[in-house]
Amino acid sequence: MPPGPRARRSFVDVAHIEVQAGHGGRGALSFRREAFVPRGGPDGGDGGRGGSVVLYASREVASLVAYASRRHWKAADGRPGGGARKTGRAGADLRLPVPVGTVVIDDRTGAVLADLDLPGAEVVVAAGGAGGRGNARFRSPIRRAPEIAEPGLPGQERELRLELKLIADVGLVGAPNAGKSSLLRAVSAATPRVADYPFTTLDPQLGVAELVDGRRLVVADIPGLIEGAAEGAGLGLRFLRHVERTRVLVYVVDGAVADPWAQLRAVRREVGRYARELLRRPSLVVVNKLDLPEVRALRSRSRRRGVLWCSALTGEGVPELLEAAGRSVAAAPPPARLEPAPPVRQLRPRTAPEPPVVERCSWGYRVSGPVVERLVARTRFDSEAALQRFQVALDRIGVSAALEEAGAEPGDTVRIGEMEFEYRP
Repeated sequence: MPPGPRARRSFVDVAHIEVQAGHGGRGALSFRREAFVPRGGPDGGDGGRGGSVVLYASREVASLVAYASRRHWKAADGRPGGGARKTGRAGADLRLPVPVGTVVIDDRTGAVLADLDLPGAEVVVAAGGAGGRGNARFRSPIRRAPEIAEPGLPGQERELRLELKLIADVGLVGAPNAGKSSLLRAVSAATPRVADYPFTTLDPQLGVAELVDGRRLVVADIPGLIEGAAEGAGLGLRFLRHVERTRVLVYVVDGAVADPWAQLRAVRREVGRYARELLRRPSLVVVNKLDLPEVRALRSRSRRRGVLWCSALTGEGVPELLEAAGRSVAAAPPPARLEPAPPVRQLRPRTAPEPPVVERCSWGYRVSGPVVERLVARTRFDSEAALQRFQVALDRIGVSAALEEAGAEPGDTVRIGEMEFEYRP
């Protein structure tokens, strides 16, 4: 009995990663100091924007294996601003290549962010944080020497699921040992592993077949289906997704089994249970192993029309199969692509920002809300002038009044975002 196939890590079609964009650089707190220039004024420059994380489709990548061994990816932070109004250098974007046909999904919400089905297609999956403003930005007729500068905003963080769905003109579908790998070898220069045991092919294989008129077809060998594959039995659920991208399906039947047509019905049933629309996809049926006497006898007494017969071993019938596949591909529409849901934008009158929410806890009070949380992110708490501006802003947006109304007493703990303060009315 031949040995079973060993597990391999050469091909990965699903990966879960976490991406983090770079933080923006902090703005500079600086004053112009130059001989014979008294009271030169503020000249602190802005911080640089943090780098973004970008995924792009590349033909040079065939698998998601690089993202199976490394989960966390982070772009570079922006550099701080400098004196003389010098803006900090922006952080470099982190550009990650993925195979053509990769679908990018937000792992938390399940929303499709992008379908990278063309070479060069790209999507920004995490935007870099904006740089903080330097003190030159805060100069006014009233405040001529501001000692205020902002820290940069944090970059976006996201958990992503990457799913690779192979893009091919023709997909070979069939039961284990039907001879799909041998057929792929016969029609192209691909060299998949071939042996006489189930699931010889653990990974999808791609090959390029050339027709007599010079046209080329990309052919995919989809690993074998077994009963219950649509529910995840065997290798089915992992690999059935690759059938979705093919324009024409070729059902490969093992002519040497006791009932080849029952095998064909079982494979069609599993494909239909996975996605009913795949049964409406243009398809061909080919019975393999014509080099065996019992298969030749089956052909002589068969009354089925439209069935092709071939031998992947000797090449008999393979040119006719390629020509039939070429005609089907030429007439077939391209498979539908996944469109990311567009953001919903509604025109509405401008209203006042949402008031802060104050929640009483066992340890004190928690204040939340987009306006107050952004204020905390934009404040440098190592500057006395920035703290005074922060306190004025809290009064202006109603945080102080909301805390007083909630019953806060002097000395109580107040948390806003990740910062903790002592309440002093």
